[in-house]
Amino acid sequence: MAVDASRAVVGGNVLQKASWQRPSQWPWWLFGAIGLGLYLVLLLFTDTETRSSFWYMLGQTPDGLRGGQIVFKGIVITLTIAISGYALAMVLGLILGLMRTSSNPVLYNIASFYVEIIRGVPMLVLLLYVAFVLAPPLTPIFAGIANIFVGVGNLFVWLLQLFGFAVAPFTPVATMASHWRAMIALGLGYAAFEAEIFRAGIQSIERGQHEAAKALGLSYFQTMRFVILPQAIRRVLPALGNDFIAMVKDSSLASVLGVQDMTQLAKLIAAGNFLYMQTLTMLAFIYLIMVVLLTRLVRWMEQRLQEVYVR
Repeated sequence: MAVDASRAVVGGNVLQKASWQRPSQWPWWLFGAIGLGLYLVLLLFTDTETRSSFWYMLGQTPDGLRGGQIVFKGIVITLTIAISGYALAMVLGLILGLMRTSSNPVLYNIASFYVEIIRGVPMLVLLLYVAFVLAPPLTPIFAGIANIFVGVGNLFVWLLQLFGFAVAPFTPVATMASHWRAMIALGLGYAAFEAEIFRAGIQSIERGQHEAAKALGLSYFQTMRFVILPQAIRRVLPALGNDFIAMVKDSSLASVLGVQDMTQLAKLIAAGNFLYMQTLTMLAFIYLIMVVLLTRLVRWMEQRLQEVYVR
């Protein structure tokens, strides 16, 4: 009779062998990923062209960094577009999600129309549509709002320069038009997906929670603010985190508008040195590192939120 080495009998109970003790359960893929990462890091230190491409994509120079000049233009633009676009998507998505759960037929149909139409349009097509159809008539309005943010940003730049950091001032709004169009397009596109996530989270809360809040005399907005949304957001946080990571990757689509994010800078330097393999490999490596770090951050937030609710 065959004996299963992964089981042991103690006091009549069958104990399963720990998964880390079974080679078949080891994460062999992780060893391969670590090996690939070490190879790419070695390539950075040994290959001059790869190293120059790496720094060019980040928008920073080693000499400038050693001299206190903090720029990192490429990665800053990438993260700025992703974070700003996702903030817009969260706000619009929450509003649309509430409208999708509303008993008002007008609000429900308006939100449903938006969600169904936007989800059916490819993100790249939506980006081009917003940039060349919707944005031009609204440029003066967006420019006025943008000037406020640029002014606040330059205030922080001045404070950093006061402490000895050689930080470049913010780019004038006139040269940032494509940045804002990319942020708005991504925000409008992802708002439809966030709306469905919020709708599912709100509808997953038991009906008794609504009835209890109504019995306490809470209004609709108080019920959502203090009872329903805190529970719903905790349940949908993994999905929201996944969409944020997807937004970081989809921010590379902004390069079609000429935005000098990491993807656009990679295309520029590859067109100059023809080292497409090294350049695009480094670009993928940078995005991978960003996504891994953001994934860890999202999981840490999930654990912290779970601990708060358990207490």
